Amino acid sequence: MADYPVIWMRPEHGTRGPRPAHSRADVARAGIELADAEGLDAVSMRRIASALGAGTTSLYRYVSKKDDVLELMVDEVMGSLAGTRLSGPWRTDLATIARAQRGLALRHPWLAGLSSGRTNHGPNSLRWLELSLSAFDGLDLSTDDMLANLGTLSAFVLGHVLGELGDRAAAHRSGLTHAQWMDQQGEYGPTIVGSGLYPRFTRVIVEAETPHAEDRQDRLFEAGLARVLDGLAAHLP
Repeated sequence: MADYPVIWMRPEHGTRGPRPAHSRADVARAGIELADAEGLDAVSMRRIASALGAGTTSLYRYVSKKDDVLELMVDEVMGSLAGTRLSGPWRTDLATIARAQRGLALRHPWLAGLSSGRTNHGPNSLRWLELSLSAFDGLDLSTDDMLANLGTLSAFVLGHVLGELGDRAAAHRSGLTHAQWMDQQGEYGPTIVGSGLYPRFTRVIVEAETPHAEDRQDRLFEAGLARVLDGLAAHLP
């Protein structure tokens, strides 16, 4: 196998020797199943090989290092967005893109951490990027402006998702539902209010409804998304 630094430049398998028993997609799916079930730290060459019923050294017929596996995993899950359709108006399209990215990241909690770093675009990732950029067709934007708009949208989605995942992790650690945790915090509320030191947060305690709602994460996401899109609109021609 040619030793190109980017996995997408390498052939699926070499021309010499027997045809491999598995594919890169098999390796990616095995890694995804491990990461979804146990977290990204569970993904190792040994565990993937075991899941495939193969020897660890045999994996190096498909990949050169663990980073290659992570690249394959990201691109594999990006393929699930292939059915996303854009309707034309830029605001509607960017909202569709944001909701799709949020849904994908919540289905695969490990994805947010990998997506925030350097990525080598595989075929599925490239198709998604191409679709996302098409939301700006006809708006007479520079390439840098398009990238800045997508980056702003993605940063919002990523930040919100990390908050949601953190809330899930806290619930798992404590064993408390959100309602039970809020009840505990409610016992502390009168102390905060009675101190008189935090008048603005006192208003939050007394008046805010969203923190108590079952669909609070959806509400917060949609409210934040509307504000991000309003901000982007201010910079469009």
